[in-house]
Amino acid sequence: MPGVGPFRRKRLLINYLKNRTFAAALLAGFLAFGGALALAPQNGVAAASGWAEEEQGRLRLISAQQSLAGEAVDLGLEFDLQPGWKIYWRSPGDAGLPPRADWSGSENLKQAEIAWPVPHRFSLFGLETFGYGDQIVLPVRALAERPGEPLQLRAKVDYLLCEEICIPYTAELSLDLPAGEGARTPQAFLIESFRGQVPGLGAERGLGITNVTLTGSLEAPRLQVTARSERPFQAPDLLVEGPPGFTFGVPEVSLSDGGKQARLSVAATTVLPDKVLEGKAVTVTVTDGPRGIEKDAVAQFLTPPAPPAPSLAAFAGLLGLALLGGLILNLMPCVLPVLSIKLLSVVQQGGRERGAVRLSFLASAAGVIFSFLVLASLAVALKATGLAVGWGIQFQQPLFLSALALVMTLFAYNLLGFFEVPLPGFVGRLAATGTGHEDHSLLGNFATGALATLMATPCSAPFLGTSVGFALARGALEIYLIFTALGLGLALPYLLVAAAPRLVAWLPRPGHWMVTLRRVLGLLLAATAVWLLSVLAAQVGALAALLTGGLLLGLGLVLWKGPKLMAQNRFATSALAVVLALAAFALPAGLKSDLPGGPGPRQTAANDLAWRPLDAAAIPGLVAEGRVVFVDVTADWCITCQVNKKLVLNSDSVAALLSDPSVVRMRGDWTLPSDAISSYLASFGRYGIPFNAVYGPGAPEGLALPELLSQDAVTAAFGQVRRAETAARVPQTLE
Repeated sequence: MPGVGPFRRKRLLINYLKNRTFAAALLAGFLAFGGALALAPQNGVAAASGWAEEEQGRLRLISAQQSLAGEAVDLGLEFDLQPGWKIYWRSPGDAGLPPRADWSGSENLKQAEIAWPVPHRFSLFGLETFGYGDQIVLPVRALAERPGEPLQLRAKVDYLLCEEICIPYTAELSLDLPAGEGARTPQAFLIESFRGQVPGLGAERGLGITNVTLTGSLEAPRLQVTARSERPFQAPDLLVEGPPGFTFGVPEVSLSDGGKQARLSVAATTVLPDKVLEGKAVTVTVTDGPRGIEKDAVAQFLTPPAPPAPSLAAFAGLLGLALLGGLILNLMPCVLPVLSIKLLSVVQQGGRERGAVRLSFLASAAGVIFSFLVLASLAVALKATGLAVGWGIQFQQPLFLSALALVMTLFAYNLLGFFEVPLPGFVGRLAATGTGHEDHSLLGNFATGALATLMATPCSAPFLGTSVGFALARGALEIYLIFTALGLGLALPYLLVAAAPRLVAWLPRPGHWMVTLRRVLGLLLAATAVWLLSVLAAQVGALAALLTGGLLLGLGLVLWKGPKLMAQNRFATSALAVVLALAAFALPAGLKSDLPGGPGPRQTAANDLAWRPLDAAAIPGLVAEGRVVFVDVTADWCITCQVNKKLVLNSDSVAALLSDPSVVRMRGDWTLPSDAISSYLASFGRYGIPFNAVYGPGAPEGLALPELLSQDAVTAAFGQVRRAETAARVPQTLE
């Protein structure tokens, strides 16, 4: 009776004996011989451990070789189960635990990895589980530390045997393989036959997966898999291993092309609020009888579905959050580089008439709001072309960085007194923010507000991430409304002074003291330009950034000494300044790939060696092992990210948490564009940085942290994600 275990053979023969007395006598000798043949060692050298027997089934360790000839040997965990009882697959489905083997007691064993043949689907009490019944061998590929020497195998196997209830068992198996020629054993064919049922690339089985995509909506997604077969499908099935918290039902199957193409669609559900499947890593396995093929993929919609429209009250609340987020943005480290410009624009108002003060601050507010509308237009345009959108992604572009460095340098030179007469054209007017005289430039105040907006965009702020994430996931109208509210929030201090100009009446009148203040603030802006060049170096290479810095220094020299050296031809000074400015703007983008020392792979700092690159697909597996994963998404241009790192991540208490052996640190570097990082942020509804998340048994889907980190927030998050850590390692009795 091929494929029938010894328990079932005995039961069938006993029933036959009861009804056939004469046959019983005739078969008694055969039964004894067959039982001895089945249970006794089948070769001179032990090729199997003893059976670990329970009432519901038994387990042993078998080998395909009599001895160890090289480095590798094929083993198998052979389960012989009573009718109706089963063990679980590597991903059990709605309930259960797969067998786990601990090989730590072995000698000369380097590695032992279990392979998983195609499982069966079991539907019971509305639960969908996957596993094996009757007789099953789980193939094991073992590698020796010292090839050609004896191998002592000691396996402690924890497993569940389930029918209508599940019973946990632990078996301790031992098998010694001497050194030798590695002759085959009678069990070799059994191991090979089940290894042939392990899903792989599928080409040798005539199977292929051509497409994995999401359909439906964000709230009710369906995972759709298209597979092909060289011969018609008989009973195709789909097994999905997704992120923790998601369950997948029985697939709907449609066949075409004479049964050689199968489209399998399965609903994905979760009880976790605000969690989406899009952007998450999944492993899909298509089976057809004993054949199987698996593929790793990222669940994505071909056409992103429109999220449901919020109620009017909910949308009004989001606008309020955006207004508050924009207001808080005034206090964020990202805005500090332009604090000098804002401060100077305020102190220059001392002693001025209220009407002039009002117009000045209204111009600054208009610059802020105008810049946010420009950002909204760019976001709408990028979404329309299918490109990634995010908060602050313009800092990933060398041309933007060189332009901003040029503007900051011009502001610095103006404040340092390198030039007092506005340069011809837009560059000069932009730099002329005020010379200390009464003819204050409204265009300069407008530019101050616009520059404050540009410098605010590298970083996120409390409430800003929520509102921006909502806007960028919606249509053009929502984007414009949310970004306008953000602009109003950032411009609120200007609008407050414009509404009550008497607030600046207490300021002293401009005088000689402002000269010293201008010099100090000019140096701060020059330092900001140097920081922008350092970010540029990370994108286009150190040499290109140094050449750009040299051009900016040359620009300063021309503005400072040019009028004296070329007093007879003032046009030559202006023309040379414009040429140097344009060269500094265009050089980084033109030479980013051509100069030696250009941007290769991002280098890891010496103190960052403990951080792995962000790998979202690996996180579920690490959490399943009971590990805690801390994710830090950062960029060289994100000032708040650097503040978080300096004050929190590198602090003694948090550093001690992160250096725990059970903690895996992952860092996503968004200094340069990255679709993978953009998708990862979008899975949390975030489109800007800094972003940090902690994963663990107590929060397998990840716990997002505030934009501004604190040591208490990180410590509390670690405590929360570790709450289920102990329970996750204890076998449970499941129904």
